[in-house]
Amino acid sequence: MNDFIFHNPDKVYFGKNLIGNLPRELKKFGDKVLLVYGGGSIRRNGIYDTVTSLLKEGGFSVFELSGVEPNPRHATANKGAAICRREGIDVILAVGGGSTIDCAKGVAATVVSDTDDVWDLVKAGEEIERALPIVAVLTNAATGSEMDGWAVISNMDTNEKLALGGSGLIPRVAFENPEYCYSLPAYQTACGAFDIFNHVLDNYYLAGDATFDMILEFQEAVMRTVVKYAPIAMREPKNYEARANLMWASSMALNTVLDAGTVHGCACHAMEHELSAYYDITHGHGLAILAPRWLRYVLNETTAPAIARFGVKVFGTDASLPPMDGALAAIAALETFGFETLGLKGTLTELGIDDTHFKAMAEHACGGSVITGPKALAPADVEAIYKMCL
Repeated sequence: MNDFIFHNPDKVYFGKNLIGNLPRELKKFGDKVLLVYGGGSIRRNGIYDTVTSLLKEGGFSVFELSGVEPNPRHATANKGAAICRREGIDVILAVGGGSTIDCAKGVAATVVSDTDDVWDLVKAGEEIERALPIVAVLTNAATGSEMDGWAVISNMDTNEKLALGGSGLIPRVAFENPEYCYSLPAYQTACGAFDIFNHVLDNYYLAGDATFDMILEFQEAVMRTVVKYAPIAMREPKNYEARANLMWASSMALNTVLDAGTVHGCACHAMEHELSAYYDITHGHGLAILAPRWLRYVLNETTAPAIARFGVKVFGTDASLPPMDGALAAIAALETFGFETLGLKGTLTELGIDDTHFKAMAEHACGGSVITGPKALAPADVEAIYKMCL
């Protein structure tokens, strides 16, 4: 195993009846709040009224940044930063899923910087250590942004979707009420579930000599949780246990507890960000299409035992199979989960995507080098994986 540092200062309120603590937590940072949210679902399901009533009772001055996109735009984050500077905002309250929280992080980083454009920070690639405090009210289990130090921002002018990261972006407080996911459509539940699943598979798993046995078991447990509870949540949107398990899996999958020195190049995420940047597709759906093809591409005599174990431990495939056969069974089980159990379309062609931009996307995904992992991927490798997805 590798050396690692663990530090996550996020305070989490998890459960049905804890949102009443929101004013007390916000008061620790000040009285002027920027409320950040998306396309209006929190208004329809009543969460907006709950939160704004608490803010009113707490005597806060509230300003709003609404309309955050599913792949949050740099221009939207810049608009929020301008509001913060103009109004002297003390704390940012993000109410929504990962895109909303990511946008809030972009705002928080920009407003304390020397630029008006979050894209300058994204392109600089430097760790963000200072930002306005962020409080998150989570409404969708997916990205883990409620408890991690990362944000992914899109620049549709340049067809780029890139990460902004640093300890300053970890929310100070997160409120996780599984009931707030009850109104999610089945498609969003499915996409969010695969995003959680792939955070583990793509970020930490298949780490070779860096594997830490106890953490490996944790990783498999989180993936099993998604496999078990995602279909239940899709069939029964108001099943509290299913929603609760998915919500905590979302946080655990990317808050660095499962890292423990095993992190690698996140190939599927790097490749999918290009798909979202060019075609604005739902992130989790893109991952579902890419992941089994990536596994097939990296499969060889060296990687087969670990991929076979993945099948046995996560999907219950036959443990007696030889490593190569077991690995193929694992990949088939993953395809069944994504395309049958979750019901996601299984090819890029079905999403209206052809190979027009694959070469440029592959080169950008590799960032002038290779994507590390169980097999290093150069641009030609990435382009080949994209073509496998058609």
